Amino acid sequence: MTTPNHPEGSDREDSPVTLTRGPELIVGLIIMGLAALVISDSMRVGTGWGDEGPQAGYFPFYVGLILLASSGLIVLRTLLTWGAAKAVFATREELVPVFQMLVPMVIYVVAMVYLGIYLPSALLIGYFMRRHGGFAWPLTLGVSIGVPLVFFLVFEKWFLVPLPKGPIENLLGF
Repeated sequence: MTTPNHPEGSDREDSPVTLTRGPELIVGLIIMGLAALVISDSMRVGTGWGDEGPQAGYFPFYVGLILLASSGLIVLRTLLTWGAAKAVFATREELVPVFQMLVPMVIYVVAMVYLGIYLPSALLIGYFMRRHGGFAWPLTLGVSIGVPLVFFLVFEKWFLVPLPKGPIENLLGF
């Protein structure tokens, strides 16, 4: 059935979520901000030519200028063609798997701050194995516990490189 919001041949799950102009503008502005940061920090450490050659900020300064100019042109072009841009960035169907990966990864990064690296890693591996891989519980438990355990042994015991620990490791005396 054809409706004004859903032309014939398109269903709700396949309809565009956003056009390319929004993401282009956002990414262009983010890169402009990063370029401005590079330029300002380069100016802080020196962008000139010293007695022994270029100062520390010489090359980063020019890279920042190139990034600023490039991203500025992208932002300008996007704004000038805003009304005419009709290219689809992604449909709902295409974004679902992206968010199925993004949301657990964001939770994982936040959890690492409070729980260390080992427990969130085990939970993330277990979640992905069960949810997206469809593996049986014995294999899921073995891998999700085994991988952080191997990382613990390799980094903490063999290389003597401490990784972030949380309350569980503290309770165990590590």
